[in-house]
Amino acid sequence: MLTRRQIRVKVMQCIYALTLSQDESLDKQKIFLKESISNTYSLYLLVLSLLIELYKMERNFLKLSSKKYITTKADSTSVDPQRFVKNQVLAQLANNEVLLDTLENKKLTNWDLHQDYIKIVFKAIKKSDIYTEYMGLEEVNYEKDKDFIAHLFKEIIAPNEKIYEYFEDDKLTWVDDIPLVNTFILKSIRKVKPDSPASYFLPDLLKDSDDIIFAEQLLVKTLLNNKAFEEEIQLKTPNWDKDRIADIDAILLKMAICELLHFPSIPERVTINEYLEIAKEYSTPKSSIFINGILDKMVREYRQSGKLKKIGRGLL
Repeated sequence: MLTRRQIRVKVMQCIYALTLSQDESLDKQKIFLKESISNTYSLYLLVLSLLIELYKMERNFLKLSSKKYITTKADSTSVDPQRFVKNQVLAQLANNEVLLDTLENKKLTNWDLHQDYIKIVFKAIKKSDIYTEYMGLEEVNYEKDKDFIAHLFKEIIAPNEKIYEYFEDDKLTWVDDIPLVNTFILKSIRKVKPDSPASYFLPDLLKDSDDIIFAEQLLVKTLLNNKAFEEEIQLKTPNWDKDRIADIDAILLKMAICELLHFPSIPERVTINEYLEIAKEYSTPKSSIFINGILDKMVREYRQSGKLKKIGRGLL
């Protein structure tokens, strides 16, 4: 689920948090990094469980309606008033025992205490043309059920501001994870099949153990060499006052220098491109140009001096 770029962002966040707090405890930052990575998976599970909660809310609504003999406007225009709870993709989620056990084991019961957020999304769905059109279809099948949930997630659930505000208030690091998680869930919905195993919706957070090793080493080596990297940057920016360089730019430069010098298996062009893309998203509009200029100079000098030692395939 997490790419190397997203791992780099989490390392950047750790170093930035350390800069603000002036807490030089390396152990605390390593714990913070691991928690930040782990919390991404918790966010993924919570967003996924939101779909289950919507399913349960509609099911309860139908039970109450049948007892009270209430016919709503939506019911009157529906071929089958129970179509939402019969949706095969929603049923796959709601009846996925492995997923439900994981939510319980991780104590991800947030929605039990915040049903008001589920109601907000539920009402938005009921008012939407997407819902009305789906409920009015003469016939549905698995593909139509899947298209409906994907469309609903993309247009109604993922962009909901109240849900965004809830996640932002709960954990600050989730702000950067929300687009990643929403995109991943949307892709998963679009690719799910009737016979997908229960584990389909429980992907690995990291590709392999090398990713967490990379994250920790990048954090540790950048922090341990902070002073040396700072001096390196100052030599390349003689006309710039240290305070004029944005904090994020300085952190990204240090991390990039660390990769160039201490991660021989990562091609230099990969390193430069990754940090330029991160700068475009997290720093000032001109940051990527500034960072690119400095890294370009450094790479040329490192090559000439023999400091740049890269190994493996795909190197420049």
